Amino acid sequence: MKVLITGTSKGIGKAIAEKFLSCGNEVIGFDILPPSIINPHYLHILTDVFSGELVDIEGVEILINNAGVQDSGRDIDINLKGTIRITEKYAFQDKIKSILFIASSSARTGAEFPEYAASKGGMVAYMKNVALRVAKYGAISNSISPGGVKTSLNNHVMNDPKLWKRIMNETLLSKWAESEEIAEWAYFITVINRSMTAQDILIDNGEDAKANFIW
Repeated sequence: MKVLITGTSKGIGKAIAEKFLSCGNEVIGFDILPPSIINPHYLHILTDVFSGELVDIEGVEILINNAGVQDSGRDIDINLKGTIRITEKYAFQDKIKSILFIASSSARTGAEFPEYAASKGGMVAYMKNVALRVAKYGAISNSISPGGVKTSLNNHVMNDPKLWKRIMNETLLSKWAESEEIAEWAYFITVINRSMTAQDILIDNGEDAKANFIW
């Protein structure tokens, strides 16, 4: 299959790209950073999803919107407007099978930085709009909302023992997800799943569910 993934140079996007490549797919990656994947079936395109050139790519079958920033001053532009721009360009055509949006648990809780939470909440709403519009192609549109994930973006808290302990106390399972686990979810939802659409899946190790009962 032909798979287009944004934000593939590191973190979750790189893990997703490597998962699809390992399963024999053709992967096209968009990023503002140089490629970090070497594979004959991988094509890397340097571009900004919000303002960069979007080359013509025929027959995208799976589109995964992963590129994002946090507390950057550009969260709405990159996370939401950039995602909309990419999707409108590549999703609405006869070959499309599945679109996936990498949102955030912040979309549900409103936690973290204001523009970040707003951008991810908007992404989930847009995902549902896309599901309505791609159904005529027999395609699906979903999102996943990870809680904490062990990526370089979060090194500043993972490397602070006191802060890390406080963060772990906020989850039921006292851990964060690995990028590779999120990649497995992405593969399942876009390839194995053919019937779930317009849904957001929360993957947060029980952070949203944690409650202390005080009698």
